[in-house]
Amino acid sequence: MSDENRRPLTSRNSAWAARLASWAVAKGITPNQISRASMGFAALGFLLYWLSTTGGFLQFLALLLAAVTHQARLVCNLIDGMVAIEGGKGAKDGPFWNEAPDRVSDLLFFAGAGLAAGNPALGLLAAALAIATAYVRELGRAEGFPPDFSGPLAKPQRMAVLTAGTILAALYATEWTLTLTLWIMALGTAATMVRRSWTLIERLKAR
Repeated sequence: MSDENRRPLTSRNSAWAARLASWAVAKGITPNQISRASMGFAALGFLLYWLSTTGGFLQFLALLLAAVTHQARLVCNLIDGMVAIEGGKGAKDGPFWNEAPDRVSDLLFFAGAGLAAGNPALGLLAAALAIATAYVRELGRAEGFPPDFSGPLAKPQRMAVLTAGTILAALYATEWTLTLTLWIMALGTAATMVRRSWTLIERLKAR
């Protein structure tokens, strides 16, 4: 992964991120291991969503912890690139581990949210749209264009919506709140995919 292909993130310049990346380099933790860890957090998130269907206090606790796993996934997504590039620890198979775990994570998180909402099909729809949106971005990159990270709901925004919706669902009307959250993500992600597709088509026609 080269620097110009990274998603622009202000958090990359934060002191805490730099310290965490430096700690990972010092401990010999590789970018690929961090990328794989993001799938682990997503699998844990899926399990927590599933546990939340039991109701009661366990539902409240499981949903709050699921929201934590969202942010842990994003931290992994941030730090793996910093360790690879700033830390000089990139590997030849790094591009695979930089992308594939994200697709698995999207599927696990959104499918889990669908289970908790009592609407598995809606969760799978949101996951499919997220994966398709990433596919359009990577298709453009394969054609030699700069990666298109445009929104309105790119990955950071999708995870912010899911995190907020999950926390609200822990406090109030779990199924209704998560259903609304998933619809917002599905529609916003669909708009993102259409925007990126249009941009790619225009770039191809102008080449």
